[in-house]
Amino acid sequence: MSPVQQTPPDLPPQALPEQGPPQPPGGMQAPPRRLAQVDALRGFALFGILVVNIGVFASPFYGTGIADPVFSRPRDVLVSWLIAWLFETKFYLLFSFLFGYSFTLQMAAAERSGSAFEPRFLRRLAGLALLGGAHALLFYQGDILLTYALLGAALLLCRNMDSRRALRIALSLTVLVSLAWGGLGFLGLSNPPTPEELSQYATEAQAAIGAYRGTIATTIAQHWYELTNRIWAVIVMVQGPFVLAMFLAGYALGRHQALADPWRQPRVLWALCALGVLPGLAGSAAYATSSLATVSRAWELSGLALDLLTAPLLSMSYAAALLLAMRTRPGAWLAGWLAPAGRMALTNYLMQSVVCAWIFTAWGLRLSGSVSPGGALLIAVALFLVQLPLSAWWLRRHAYGPVEWFLRALTVGAWPAWRRLPTQRLPGG
Repeated sequence: MSPVQQTPPDLPPQALPEQGPPQPPGGMQAPPRRLAQVDALRGFALFGILVVNIGVFASPFYGTGIADPVFSRPRDVLVSWLIAWLFETKFYLLFSFLFGYSFTLQMAAAERSGSAFEPRFLRRLAGLALLGGAHALLFYQGDILLTYALLGAALLLCRNMDSRRALRIALSLTVLVSLAWGGLGFLGLSNPPTPEELSQYATEAQAAIGAYRGTIATTIAQHWYELTNRIWAVIVMVQGPFVLAMFLAGYALGRHQALADPWRQPRVLWALCALGVLPGLAGSAAYATSSLATVSRAWELSGLALDLLTAPLLSMSYAAALLLAMRTRPGAWLAGWLAPAGRMALTNYLMQSVVCAWIFTAWGLRLSGSVSPGGALLIAVALFLVQLPLSAWWLRRHAYGPVEWFLRALTVGAWPAWRRLPTQRLPGG
């Protein structure tokens, strides 16, 4: 399963994958070079996830469909609508797809090293669960790592599944869950939330702002309340099934090494863009519009159902468009910056939450409910722009990101190298 890596000739040096060691004598197989395009896609997904997550940090009104009494100006509504249209529900799907794809690379690595894959992967999942639980309770209640750890066990059971069957299951999950939400949306048209229920939602949002502006103890207590009273249902009924579907889709394409040389057939990438962009944008526009406070909440579930059905198409178009862009000099330059951030995505993901918790909750500045949607978006862009050079700087000197180092130690049951050897330096290091 060693992928054959071919990099487009016009990629600049910083976008090239890290070179593996020379081919050993005697016909032994050398480890494959790291796929920089996969890291770049992961870095791209990391940015999209930050844009969405920071909205949750900034205001408990985010995603409720209830007007924020402080930020209801037309420009606030427009920014929120654009984020819902272009970002929400798109990038965690891409990140999940890449998790499934990387699963096949980890299987191949275990096979090359002669190690048993199952115990290694289970230790990795245990590490993700530990990190995710602490992350959700202390910093960000919308954590994805714990979900990955639980559903990763299901992916492990599918490690010998035929790729076509995996794709069929992924498609079935997507369609069936979307239809189920569509049915609930149809029923909701005749039974919209009452004014008393909407008032209760607004009261709870204001109470959450008070908790996040209070103390670290009240912040943690609010996280626990939201995890046990609301978020678990979102994970089980919305996020979880689509994470698993994308795991399986990534696994299926990983079995065929689809991202080892995605530019071999550029027409396929163009076809994926064309297939997904229009229905994806239309479904997301319906979802974003149904989430507006000025639109009856009766349409909210119908908009969600349409978005759930079409969001994977838009995510696919985003990924294909970025891969095509890598064949141009500007796109290759962008990929060269994204790849290091994606290579240490776990560290960056947790760092984003720590910084946002410091800005918005009692861990630091207590600005929850005080920053507009546009202001939160600018903070997200600034934070990610800092993470890009910081990631490149770190990986010129270290073999792994800090959290990736811990997770790898847990996975392989040994302490990996902390510093990067001179012969392992990334280009430009």
